[in-house]
Amino acid sequence: MAQPESTADALAPVLASLTHLPGIGAARAARLSRLVQGERLIDLLFHLPDAPPIDRRVLPSLQSAEPGSIATVRVSVVRHDPPATPRQPHRVVIADATGFAEITLFAKGGQPPAALTRLPVGAEVIISGKCAAFAGRLNFPHPDHIVPAEAERPLPAFEPKWRLTAGIGAWHIRRAMTAALSQLPELPEWLDPALLKREAWPGFTQALRALHAPNAPPGPAPVLRLAYDEAFARQLAYGLVHRRRRETGGRAIHTTGQLRAQALARFGHDLTPSQDQVLAEILSDIEAPQRMLRLLQGDVGAGKTLVALLAMLHVAEAGYQAALMAPTETLARQHWRNFRQFAPIETELLTGSVKGADRARVLRGLETGRLRLVVGTHALFQSEVAFRDLALAVIDEQHRFGVDQRLLLAGKGALTDVLVMTATPIPRTLLLTHWGEMDVSRLIGRPAGRPGIRTTLHAETSMPEVIDAIGRALHSGGRVYWVCPLVAESESTDLAAAEARFAQFRARFGARVGLVHGRQESPEREARLAAFASGRTPLLVATTVVEVGVDVPEATVMVIDHAERFGLAQLHQLRGRVGRGTAPGFCLLLHDTPLSEAARQRLTLLRDTDDGFVIADEDFRLRGPGEVLGTQQSGPARYRLAHPEQQPRLIDIAHRDAQHLLTLDPDLTTPRGQAARLLLRLFDRDPQGTLIGAG
Repeated sequence: MAQPESTADALAPVLASLTHLPGIGAARAARLSRLVQGERLIDLLFHLPDAPPIDRRVLPSLQSAEPGSIATVRVSVVRHDPPATPRQPHRVVIADATGFAEITLFAKGGQPPAALTRLPVGAEVIISGKCAAFAGRLNFPHPDHIVPAEAERPLPAFEPKWRLTAGIGAWHIRRAMTAALSQLPELPEWLDPALLKREAWPGFTQALRALHAPNAPPGPAPVLRLAYDEAFARQLAYGLVHRRRRETGGRAIHTTGQLRAQALARFGHDLTPSQDQVLAEILSDIEAPQRMLRLLQGDVGAGKTLVALLAMLHVAEAGYQAALMAPTETLARQHWRNFRQFAPIETELLTGSVKGADRARVLRGLETGRLRLVVGTHALFQSEVAFRDLALAVIDEQHRFGVDQRLLLAGKGALTDVLVMTATPIPRTLLLTHWGEMDVSRLIGRPAGRPGIRTTLHAETSMPEVIDAIGRALHSGGRVYWVCPLVAESESTDLAAAEARFAQFRARFGARVGLVHGRQESPEREARLAAFASGRTPLLVATTVVEVGVDVPEATVMVIDHAERFGLAQLHQLRGRVGRGTAPGFCLLLHDTPLSEAARQRLTLLRDTDDGFVIADEDFRLRGPGEVLGTQQSGPARYRLAHPEQQPRLIDIAHRDAQHLLTLDPDLTTPRGQAARLLLRLFDRDPQGTLIGAG
């Protein structure tokens, strides 16, 4: 699928450096490139105006100018009124047939305002700027523009408003943009003609000109067209990556399922229908002669870990190796404990805290192939770790890892299948936006025997009653989490800190109270979590370090302090720490008063539903993709022109359109396919679908 020479040549003008623009030297080009997030003319052209254009059309008269608005008028200069003191402005009286007005100009550095040279008495000029009413007369303080009325190039009728930066003013952007537009070639259309007609969108170059050099208010169509171009390029690239992965080949691993059956016997329950379906999808990939890249998304407590273990046992039974990587040692140890309980073969742990003889034993076992199952943290992809034959890499809470880390672990084997998991349910739009290159499995429902969780809201004023209820729960043998958002007092916030709550509860409940937070060393934190799990400290005051990786079936109560300060997804994750055994769970959301409307919506939604996918959709709508995902992945996650949380319809259409094009023209050789190659280059993707400049 080589790129034709003509395809590359067509884009040469807009892929040229910003330094090719007139008046843009190296220093200004450096500032401009930081502003527009790139060093080429196309990056400048993708720096779209961030507000509607200013209407600079000439008004019929001064009388028609509205104070407080932008006005553009043709006037005569009547006289200059110099200031009586240095602190007063220069006043220039102007007039037309309907009356008089003033221009006020303040001096800088003791010198007369430079604009006075453009306002000689008797001259006819066009002025444009915000006007105001002052002392009964219309006033123009420091107009944006002053040009001779007979100027060959008067003001543009509509002036775009771009985001600026130090050293780059509106004049610089306007001049650079005009030059860049002059270099913009007429490109063949890569969008479906029926879509263009239905949406009434302009062509690509017409959309850029309508925004950067408008002759009329552009309306939403040009912006939507360019946003769709970016979304379509992303979906097309994902489709090409998916196709290329299917063509590169892998290995087909078949087994009798004996180890899986033994693990299920130890588990003591049948899989849920959803677990059965998801496991079948994963095993179908593993048994196929192509490499797997699949995302397993499941709600809190849906049983992802068991599904992952069964998939790992499938490859282990065939004599290969499987590894599960977790983002924290706490979560890795939790998985390791579960695996040792249910796996019928040896499972080892490899984290930063595993040292000495234990570490050497694990490394030898991986290198020789004796050890077929391993659970760990990022320590798994360190250079000293060598697998004999890694067939399956499982990455848990994958949004906490960068793309590079995921690839490093997958690269430990020659033909490694990759399964990534997340306990954050993901809306469809976000799936297409960030994980379009993966096959997706969705795990719904709870494993057998898991009860529900009742969620209630409580104002901070009811704290004494809540603490009394906690006392009763402890007296009856319950385990309770109390989650606070901070570790220590902060001058910038009045939130109750974990250390303060710990001291308060120690005074009332004595040694039955424990404390965990992220600043503790891993061994100390693990010891305190173990004390909670065993019941020695049945009340655990914690920060969000317990959000993932803590599985204590006996814990039935979760209190979240200042719940209004948490996001929906995080609240849902924390709530999932209880109700993991046979007893029902309770989640108490303590909140400050009065609540903002947004906070009230979040907490009410959480109270009314425990469906993580409903919660994720609402979180995406309210806060956008960054907050839903948590830690930003490395790589090209963010869009420049499209806004998936605001334009989910565009992402869906782009996905279907890209799939349709690749079905009809998998090598992009038809006229539309050739045009689509140009689109991929414009958005930094080569025709193979990869990101230019990425590893």
